[in-house]
Amino acid sequence: MKIAVVGGGSTYTPELVDGFARLGAQLGLTELALVDPAADRLDVVGPLARRMFLHYGHPGRVTWTADLDSGLAGASVVIIQLRVGGQAARISDETFPMDCGCVGQETTGAGGLAKALRTVPVVLDVAARAARYAAPDAWLVDFTNPVGIVTRALLDAGHRAVGLCNVAIGFQRRFAELLGVAVEEVRLDHLGLNHLTWERAAYVAGVDRLPELLRTRLPELAAGVELPAPLLSTLGSVPSYYLRYFYCHDAVVRADRWGPTRGQRVAEIEAELLRAYADPTLVTKPALLAERGGAYYSEAAVGLIASLLTGDGAVHAVNVRNAGTMPFLPAESVIEATCRVAGHGAGPVPSTPLGPAMYGLIGAVSAYEELALDAALRGGRSRVYAALLAHPLVAQHDLAEALTDKLLAAGAEHLAWAR
Repeated sequence: MKIAVVGGGSTYTPELVDGFARLGAQLGLTELALVDPAADRLDVVGPLARRMFLHYGHPGRVTWTADLDSGLAGASVVIIQLRVGGQAARISDETFPMDCGCVGQETTGAGGLAKALRTVPVVLDVAARAARYAAPDAWLVDFTNPVGIVTRALLDAGHRAVGLCNVAIGFQRRFAELLGVAVEEVRLDHLGLNHLTWERAAYVAGVDRLPELLRTRLPELAAGVELPAPLLSTLGSVPSYYLRYFYCHDAVVRADRWGPTRGQRVAEIEAELLRAYADPTLVTKPALLAERGGAYYSEAAVGLIASLLTGDGAVHAVNVRNAGTMPFLPAESVIEATCRVAGHGAGPVPSTPLGPAMYGLIGAVSAYEELALDAALRGGRSRVYAALLAHPLVAQHDLAEALTDKLLAAGAEHLAWAR
């Protein structure tokens, strides 16, 4: 069985490889193909991936190529983890919104829209190639941000796709640690949109232990997501770290405005990682990779892919169609939820209804995502403006106008229609 990783030259890839090298035998994995147009990166990451497979005794082979079609050929699973424009584009996404006093972040607000505009067409092209060259009924697993919008684009185009994020698996491990139980004993009630989720329960042996954690470990939980403790108490849940851009927007802007962006730091880390990867004696992922982000992605990926291929019915947090889970959203919207995964796909498990403190924000952001996808597919200044106007972090005419101009000026290199 072959798995292709599109964007395989990423410095993050060894995290993914580590999971497949340690755990991938359960999948029947015979080939891991790394695909990336950046041949220079592949020539560093590819040999390291091969050494890692040998180190862990995995019998499968690792290949790498800059040719998309040959890399996709015969793949049963295609993982998409690309970044159009590289870290330079990310730094732009994190910078231009600040000029208007708005948060600069690559997955939400104006920066998130900029990323969606340049990413969706490329991902859809990859998916169309996969439909031609990958195995029949191949699964597309999207790691590419903004995951919710990209997954919606793939599903609307008729592809067999799910979106995956590492937020839930991170919470699962943190809660297990605080409760002193094994990770697999914790099952979350994880619900919302990608990067707009709340942990509303943490079940251990059928008993919700989250109220206990909120009562006894509140300072630690709040510090972990960089949000005020009273906010968590009021909500009775633990928001994703990304909710700080909504709940503490102005404070985040003040703190970030004059410092280096996350993208600038990641660019520095990437340069160090590539030097480390080139060492022919390196056979495991270096400790520095933890600073790159994406903790537990490899375990989440292996577990999800195993369920998709074997139909074991295990529970994973993934991005899927709403299909009535949140009755206030259209059925075709994409949500992120705790799902039971079988060979035919994933479906949300039953969950308690959301209260207005959550569903109001979800409804607004979901509407923005629909407009963002329309702008990514059809282009046009008016569609970009409409998406920004709908976003809760913008929602003002003057801001939407100014941000539209800045976004188009910053992103013209990657948006043919905007040149």
